[in-house]
Amino acid sequence: MERSGVKWRYHLARAGEERGVHVFLGTYAPKLDDKGRLILPAKFWDELSNGVVITRGQERCLYVFSTREFENVHDKIRQAPVTSKQARDFMRLFLSGANQETPDKQRRVTIPSSLRDYAGLDRDLTVIGAGSRAEIWDTEAWNTYYNETESAFANTTEEVIPGLF
Repeated sequence: MERSGVKWRYHLARAGEERGVHVFLGTYAPKLDDKGRLILPAKFWDELSNGVVITRGQERCLYVFSTREFENVHDKIRQAPVTSKQARDFMRLFLSGANQETPDKQRRVTIPSSLRDYAGLDRDLTVIGAGSRAEIWDTEAWNTYYNETESAFANTTEEVIPGLF
């Protein structure tokens, strides 16, 4: 792992790849404007400036992928068996809510009203880095989620992600 020269993220180089994997890190508190637009955190700009895909996420947040990363996610989704009802349901809800946006010169993206309603977004937002994606949360919902899960995280005694620690 090498430092990218930017304080907020690492540039992880994979063996045999010229390009690394961008990792979204941190927590930010932007505001949603009256037109449903969000200014992307400056620290995410390099990876998201060429386009984003915003879609429904779990726990009533929104997932924000770079266009490139969304293509990777879509390739994995396409491999799901169409005979699995759970896979079909997931695919339908995940992809039907997806919206591709190109940020404007002020780094703003418009969040469609259907996605704002899904995530219960009001003016106060929390945007978190979640590795390969960013997540957009209503601030109150994020605080509730964080308070409910932080203690369990701090007290985890079993291996949740095999081989991590």
